[in-house]
Amino acid sequence: MTRHVVEIGRPDKVLFPGDGITKADLAGYYRTVARRMLPQLRGRPLMLERHPDGTDGPAFMQKDVPDHFPDWIHRVELPKEDGTVTYVICDDTATLRYLAGQACITPHRFLSRADRPGHPDRLVFDLDPADEDFAPVREAALGLHQLLDELELPSLLMATGSRGLHVVVALDRRAPFDEVRAFARGVAGVLAARHPGRFTTEARKKARRGRLYLDVQRNAYAQTAVAPYAVRARPGAPVAAPLAWSELDDPRLTSRRWTLATVDGLLEDDPWQDAPRPRSLRRPGSLLGALVRDEGSPTP
Repeated sequence: MTRHVVEIGRPDKVLFPGDGITKADLAGYYRTVARRMLPQLRGRPLMLERHPDGTDGPAFMQKDVPDHFPDWIHRVELPKEDGTVTYVICDDTATLRYLAGQACITPHRFLSRADRPGHPDRLVFDLDPADEDFAPVREAALGLHQLLDELELPSLLMATGSRGLHVVVALDRRAPFDEVRAFARGVAGVLAARHPGRFTTEARKKARRGRLYLDVQRNAYAQTAVAPYAVRARPGAPVAAPLAWSELDDPRLTSRRWTLATVDGLLEDDPWQDAPRPRSLRRPGSLLGALVRDEGSPTP
């Protein structure tokens, strides 16, 4: 395997002014977590959240690979409505460090792989609170965990490093995005119908009336979700961190529990080490249909 030397330009450039975190610090963090992070990125198109002037300056989301990126960085050209997009694929530590050197603070990944982009191998429920109260996020995550268990679908938990939690299901890539999103909507609908005062599937903010929104919209072609172990462009440089389900019982848990500064603690254990094998949606879909028939039609 060819090793590529990555020189970080302007390594002392401060990206997090309130914390004094530099571009070199960011690149060092990504080198440290690469062993855990790369299996979550390999083969996946990425959207790059770049902050060239630091988190206090303007930011932009980049899909197309810039011309100046080196040839050794892997790419994939995928269709869009009016043409194509050439995305970065991060398969190695050198690419991860190079992206940090380009002030990409947060890589966002496809839920599918480049070789079969229309068939996801991840399903994501995005749980963000209506305000700063984190309790509804815990309740929604626990409710989804229990409901997915009823449907015989093991799930994983991740703090987003921003406001909420992601509940993630590994899939076998047989079902296309439309089928996966319809299943996710059905699951969210059942949970909302069971707890109509707490959760909703209503996308319009005015219609949520303070309830937590069970968001499944990321489950679509070319949509992305924050990558595990990615740094977020927020004060303190919080990290999107895989969690064990038992951590929901910890009253100190928030979406920003882990930060770039606490990487050593983050890497002490791997909550996803024994991640379940990818599953088909065939039987869970049948079980979901039975639940809907037994419990009535879900409502927002």
